[in-house]
Amino acid sequence: MLQPPFFVFSQNVKVTATELKVGEPIADVLVPNQISELGLLGKNIFELKCQSCHGINAAGRHEIGPPLAHKIYELSHHSDQSFYRAVALGVKSHHWPLGNMAAVEGLTKGDVKAIISYVRELQRENGIF
Repeated sequence: MLQPPFFVFSQNVKVTATELKVGEPIADVLVPNQISELGLLGKNIFELKCQSCHGINAAGRHEIGPPLAHKIYELSHHSDQSFYRAVALGVKSHHWPLGNMAAVEGLTKGDVKAIISYVRELQRENGIF
C-alpha cells in the first residue's frame, strides 16, 4: 500500500496518489496519432495480457500496477531485455510499492516484442525518450 503523502514521480502525473481510488490511472498518457503495425499488434496483446494491471495505454492502475508509459521504464533504464525477463520470470517489486509481478504465461517472444513496440511508441509520444 502507498503511504501518504505519496507522489507519483513523473512529468505526466495526474494527481497525488493519495487522491486516486484503487484502479484509477496513475498517469495521463498521450496516444500517438499513428501506431506501427507491430505496435498495433502489441496494443491488442497488451490489452489482453497486461492492461488489467498496467492500465489502459500503460497508464498504470493505482495500488495495482505501475505505468509503463513512465520515465522509469525508458530504454536507458529498462532495456527491452528487461521486459522479456519480466514476462518470463516475473519481477520483484523495486520501483513501486505495489508488490511483485508474477511471470505472464502464454506469451511468445514475438508477442512480447510487439508489446514492447507498443510501449516504446507510447513512451516516445510522451517525451520519455
